Amino acid sequence: MHELLEARDEQRLIRLQRRLAGYKVLIIDDLAYVPLSTAGAELLFDVVSQRYERGSTIITSDLPLDEWINVFGTEQLTNALLDRLTHHVHILDMQGESYRLREGKGRQSNGAGAREAGRIISPLPGRSPRRALPN
Repeated sequence: MHELLEARDEQRLIRLQRRLAGYKVLIIDDLAYVPLSTAGAELLFDVVSQRYERGSTIITSDLPLDEWINVFGTEQLTNALLDRLTHHVHILDMQGESYRLREGKGRQSNGAGAREAGRIISPLPGRSPRRALPN
């Protein structure tokens, strides 16, 4: 959002929008973590609209879709955005404890610190283990 707002203020918004529209996959992580300004919500809507049926967009959010109006400010804008996002979509509703919290609790209980060079990090289901990089 910050980059879109800065681009708008610096008269380079169209160039940034074209770049974002051209990506095969655009990932927007933690949407709705912080409420958007009216201008930010409208710019995000423009990006989603320009990508609609042209590229894949992955969005993660802790809020259920019916609460997105609190982030985008108006029912009309929220509905228009969700209309584009939920057409041709796979919604993954994941419940449960955050893996970050779970991993952090494991470190605290077994005394292992994140600074241990070369430790093995437990993989997610279906993934192979990876080695942590030394600090």
